[in-house]
Amino acid sequence: MRTRALALRIIRQFIRDKRTLALLFLAPLLVLTLLHYVFNGQAVKLDIGTVDVPALMTERLKNADVQVTAYANADQAKQALEERTLDAVLSLGGGKPVITLEGSDPSVSKAALLALQRSMQTAAQAVQPEIAYLHGKEDLSSFDSFGPVLIGFFSFFFVFLLAGVAFLRERTTGTLERLMATPIRRYEVVAGYLAGIGVFTLLQAALIASYSIGVLGLYMEGSIGLVLLINLLLTLTALTLGTLLSSYAGSEFQIIQFIPLVVVPQVFFSGLFSLEAMEPWLQKLSYVMPLYYGADALRGIMIRGERFADIQLDVYVLLGFSIVFALLNVIALKKQRAI
Repeated sequence: MRTRALALRIIRQFIRDKRTLALLFLAPLLVLTLLHYVFNGQAVKLDIGTVDVPALMTERLKNADVQVTAYANADQAKQALEERTLDAVLSLGGGKPVITLEGSDPSVSKAALLALQRSMQTAAQAVQPEIAYLHGKEDLSSFDSFGPVLIGFFSFFFVFLLAGVAFLRERTTGTLERLMATPIRRYEVVAGYLAGIGVFTLLQAALIASYSIGVLGLYMEGSIGLVLLINLLLTLTALTLGTLLSSYAGSEFQIIQFIPLVVVPQVFFSGLFSLEAMEPWLQKLSYVMPLYYGADALRGIMIRGERFADIQLDVYVLLGFSIVFALLNVIALKKQRAI
């Protein structure tokens, strides 16, 4: 009887907790649906530029399901390569074939190189091509390619948890309620909590980036200062988002419930999976994912050596996310006290 009573009590608790039921039944369906569209999207074609390449070789590349674009000179082709509209460029203008790979994604570089070499062998090219890399290097590993994304993800994920649980504890222990009984303004409360927790998130961001580059030897082409800046902005976004969502949670368990709904979907749009393989309508969801902008900037800095001018859009968007979430935090505090 006691076992039956305990089981019934737990069942009633679950039935009353609609959020837990949604996590249990709907969240797995959401994640599986995203995985379906990610891995069963459209086919991704290699984009290869050519300069002074015979029509026969161009035709053979097209037959290999490669998107081929012909350029009048090598400068135009290189510009397209720098703008990331091409994966590789094949030039025969100097007599000896030269293959220039974009290089930031090892899997794409290998696929492009294989397709080009096969087309040249079929076309009876006796001269071995010269291979060059615009970014990266020949032995760039998958970890070097995905490492910047992982730096951003771990910084975002752990700060989100830290901020959510810390702010929730302030509410559940009554500290926030007593604080709101004083003449302090809502924006001062938000600023104070963000500054206090932000000190530790800044240290964490610096530690993750420094350890990955200095100890693990992650490929680094750009400025460590820019890496720290992007990591700081990512953690600031996670901090403001975590404190915002904690206002609608009643326990640490409910903070965990936000992970499959808020954090997990961002992984699919962070660069760990090819966005080009997704359906066009699904790709547009990346524009509302903070991790997409952070990962894009980190890969640009670390692999392609981009400067602030190249990543400034990502910087401004992340800063905008942080400001919006902070303002929503101020509004959310109205339920604690009307000031």
